[in-house]
Amino acid sequence: MARPRQTIVSLEDTPYYHCCSRVVRKAFLCGIDNSTGENFEHRREWVDSRILELATIFAIDICAYAVMSNHLHVVIKVDADKAKQWSDKEVLIQWHKGFKGTLLTQKYLKEEDLNSFELQTVNECITEYRRRLIDISWFMRSLSEPIARMANKEDKCTGRFWEGRFKSQALLDEAAILACMAYVDLNPVRAKMAATPETSDYTSIQRRINSAMKGEQPPELLPFVGNERLNMPNGLMFSVKDYIVLIVDTGRIIREDKRGTISSSSQDILNRLNIPAENWLKITTEFGALFKGAVGALPALTEYCEHLERKRRQGAANCQRWLCA
Repeated sequence: MARPRQTIVSLEDTPYYHCCSRVVRKAFLCGIDNSTGENFEHRREWVDSRILELATIFAIDICAYAVMSNHLHVVIKVDADKAKQWSDKEVLIQWHKGFKGTLLTQKYLKEEDLNSFELQTVNECITEYRRRLIDISWFMRSLSEPIARMANKEDKCTGRFWEGRFKSQALLDEAAILACMAYVDLNPVRAKMAATPETSDYTSIQRRINSAMKGEQPPELLPFVGNERLNMPNGLMFSVKDYIVLIVDTGRIIREDKRGTISSSSQDILNRLNIPAENWLKITTEFGALFKGAVGALPALTEYCEHLERKRRQGAANCQRWLCA
C-alpha cells in the first residue's frame, strides 16, 4: 500500500529526495513508439524546460534529472531556509512566476489599497504559498500536470497520462545522494539510449559537461562546491570535475561494448564515501531495485524512521550491504 507523503518526507533528516514519475496506458513520454512508429521525441523538451522553470519558482534545487521514454527521474534538494528568508512580497513574486494567485495577492503586489480583512486574507495566502514552495508534492504536480495536458491534447484523448502517484525516497547521506545522482545521470547510457554521458540529451549530466567545457557550472542546477569548509555555500560536496570523471568512468564500465577502469580521482571519491568499487557499479546500475525506501547508512536510517515513527527500517539490509565497505 502506498504511504502518505508526510510519512516519507522528513526535512528534519534530509533535504534530498529522489522522485520518479511514470506514464500509463502504454503512453510514450518521448522517443519512438515501436508499435505505432510515432515519434514523441519533442516531448523531452517539454519536460526539460519545465523542470528548469520550476527550479526558478520553488525553493527546490535540481541536483540531477533524466527524461526517459516512459518515465522521468529527478533528484532534488529542498531549501527550506531560502523560503523562510523570503519576504512576504518575495513569496508572492515567486508564486506568481508560475501561478495566477488571487485577485487580492495581485492587488497587494501592485501596492493597491486593501482593507484589514483583505490583508488578513493575503497573509493567509502568503503562509500557504511559502509552505507550497518547499512542498515536493506541489513541485511534482506542477511538473506533471502541464505535460499531461499537452500530451493529451496532442494524442487527442482524455484521462490519466501519469501514474496516480510519483515515487519518492529520502537520500540520507553523501553516499546515498551521489549514488542516486549517478544512477539518474547514467539512465540513458544504461538503457542504451546514448553511448556516453555527454551524448545523453535532456539530462543533467549533459548540462554539467557542456558547462564544464567552458569552465563553468550550469546556473539552473545545484552546483558542486568542493569539500566542506567554513562559510560553506549551498551546493554539493566534491568538485564538479571529479564528479564528471566518476560518471564517465562508470558509464564506460557498465556498457557491455566498452571496457574501462575506475580512475584514481574516482577511486578517491569512492574511498571518501566508503564504497568499494564493486558495490558502486552494482548501486549505479540497480539503485531502483536495491532501494525501495529511504537510502543511507544505518544510523541515519534509524533516526529517519524514529522521527517518522516507523517501526521497521525498510531496506536496512541492502543499505548496510551496499553502502558500507
